[in-house]
Amino acid sequence: MASFPNSGENQRVTSTPDTTADLAAASRVWNSVQTVISGKPETVQTALTVLLAGGHLLVEDVPGVGKTMLAKSLARSLGCSVRRIQFTPDLLPSDVVGVNVYNRDSRDFEFKPGAIFANIVVGDEINRASPKTQSALLECMEEGQVTVDGTTYLLGQPFMVIATQNPAEMEGTYPLPEAQRDRFMACVSMGYPDRTSEVAMLESHGSSDPLDDVTAVTDATEVREMIEAVRRVHVSPALHAYVVDLVAATRTSPRVRLGASPRAALHLVRAARASAALAGRGYVLPDDVQRLAGPVLAHRLLLSTDAHLARLTPASVIAETIERVPVPASP
Repeated sequence: MASFPNSGENQRVTSTPDTTADLAAASRVWNSVQTVISGKPETVQTALTVLLAGGHLLVEDVPGVGKTMLAKSLARSLGCSVRRIQFTPDLLPSDVVGVNVYNRDSRDFEFKPGAIFANIVVGDEINRASPKTQSALLECMEEGQVTVDGTTYLLGQPFMVIATQNPAEMEGTYPLPEAQRDRFMACVSMGYPDRTSEVAMLESHGSSDPLDDVTAVTDATEVREMIEAVRRVHVSPALHAYVVDLVAATRTSPRVRLGASPRAALHLVRAARASAALAGRGYVLPDDVQRLAGPVLAHRLLLSTDAHLARLTPASVIAETIERVPVPASP
């Protein structure tokens, strides 16, 4: 397995001996994305964690901070089939999932696949499309299939949606419905780079596109094998109970109007497995759960009016919940 640093810029990934599976390709993907996205190791690590956990990633932030660059650099590094969907108000659901078209030669209808038929789907500015078009992704993201005119078509594996969006209060955006946000395993924010990283970006990216140098370092078969290896990581019954307690605490908190769903608990366990695997362990620790609780749970919460008036954020509520819920003792 690969061992990842918690912080620091452009740190190398090293292999840890005596592990339960080989995730050497994850190291190559990490280093490839780091050549494009500098100064954001935790964001890159979370994106890779979601990939290996078999989930979908939502990248939310203001324009110009590298949301699409992160999605495209990860997609190019994987060597899988990639499609990009530019979400606009006039985009139709059939543009996403596909449509049946009448063929005069065969005198029958034939299915024309939409842009969703790829291993990695980059959805740019997803909240600029209408809610009807956004909802076209619900079945794809949860069940890995598309149903058109009563016929179901399976999507290839691996399948990951990496969607970017601007903050909902910006001009020309539609807030994602709760059901749609709940399909994303994690939500990350790029944030502005620090001064050193921004100067380095101007020097390295000012004269050329950094994506031109990104090449595939793995393929779909290897990605599937890594996902299967992550699923074998052990989670103790005590940690399962701890995850349930964290999620249940969000449902009973007076600061929260809508808490995390059972799907959120499942996603948190899967993400914790991937985090442990990337750290070179065959078992999950409470630290894995706590580190990912914010990215996995915060975007699913709807805060109460009092919490909004107190200027609280979902991330701060999750942090309070982590402090309040007892951590299981070591066996």
